[in-house]
Amino acid sequence: MKKVFSGLMALAMAASLVGCSSSSSSAATAAATAAAGESSAAAAKTYNVAYLVNGNLGDKSFFDSAETGLETLQKDGRITLKTIEMGGTDSDKPKWLQTLYDVSDEGSYDVIVVGTYQMPDYLKEVAEKYPDQKYVIFDDDTYATQDANVCNIVYKQNELGYIIGTFAAMSTMDTNLANINADKVIGFVGGFDSPVINDFLYGYIEGAQAVDPDMKIDARYTSDYVDTAKAKEYGYSMVNDSKCDIIWGVAGNAGNGAAESILDTGAGWFIGVDSDQELTLSKDLAAITLTSGLKNIGNSLIWFFDELDAGNEHYGEKISLGLAEGGVGIVTDKNYDTYASADTKAAVQAAIDGISNGTIKVDSALDEGGNEAAQKLRDSVAPNAQ
Repeated sequence: MKKVFSGLMALAMAASLVGCSSSSSSAATAAATAAAGESSAAAAKTYNVAYLVNGNLGDKSFFDSAETGLETLQKDGRITLKTIEMGGTDSDKPKWLQTLYDVSDEGSYDVIVVGTYQMPDYLKEVAEKYPDQKYVIFDDDTYATQDANVCNIVYKQNELGYIIGTFAAMSTMDTNLANINADKVIGFVGGFDSPVINDFLYGYIEGAQAVDPDMKIDARYTSDYVDTAKAKEYGYSMVNDSKCDIIWGVAGNAGNGAAESILDTGAGWFIGVDSDQELTLSKDLAAITLTSGLKNIGNSLIWFFDELDAGNEHYGEKISLGLAEGGVGIVTDKNYDTYASADTKAAVQAAIDGISNGTIKVDSALDEGGNEAAQKLRDSVAPNAQ
């Protein structure tokens, strides 16, 4: 900038001697171009990023979505990336804190990325000991705005739940769709009975009951994101006992067990979550996956680095991204396009439009008292509720 300033001073002096000549205009243009070049070079910084996975890649859902976004940034030359898979079982948890300490202590990363509701306590402890290190945590706001070096990115999964609930309710009432029974019951397999998972469920119930107030929802939790066997067991019970013919899996890899039970029984359809699971599940499981609800974690991380390049740091802030911002969405090609009726597609689009323009308001389990309200609603719409 010192050189640019000196150049501009010289131009000003020349202009005072010879007037507003074409030569002074050309020189000013050249100086401006040089300054713009310096600005572009600054904006083109390559960030060194560490992504700590409190689980494993290959979940075909949550962690993979984040990895895909970061890999896109790396392929574009915008970041260098080191991904560390820390494991997701109880025996792995001691490694989460130690790894976070080790990576922070290196001091070589511009940004350290972590995610999910399981990480905020660990991050809180470490971030306060390394105030000069920058962190991003996605899908959690436990300590949002409390630390000036942490950006919390969250998603309006209640809005996502609403459009998936609309789709599921319309589908279970579509008598022309194969493997659909006469009962108005849809299923939900969540990872944990937690505010984030119940935010999905809250919207799911509200969207379904907006289609038909008599719709019942069988909701259960695997209590982890790994155990497909438990979700498969739940899936069998939902299909055979509750007469569910649509099940939404919101439990990472564990949720895919519900898809296996549907495939085995041939008595319904599965809905994926976070990423387009028709592209990641086996051929047989993809064939019975009608659509997926997208929590666009990868896109949100790209958005974060777009903001950094634009000079907008969001450390110390909570960023919430919904339908209007592209933070969440639904897969509308492949099986959705093939099997969803015109009425179903119209209902889903109406829900998307209504939420985006503010005419539909969706309750959230993340609001004060919201989780308790979601749990109460869940219990009231269960198939065995009186």
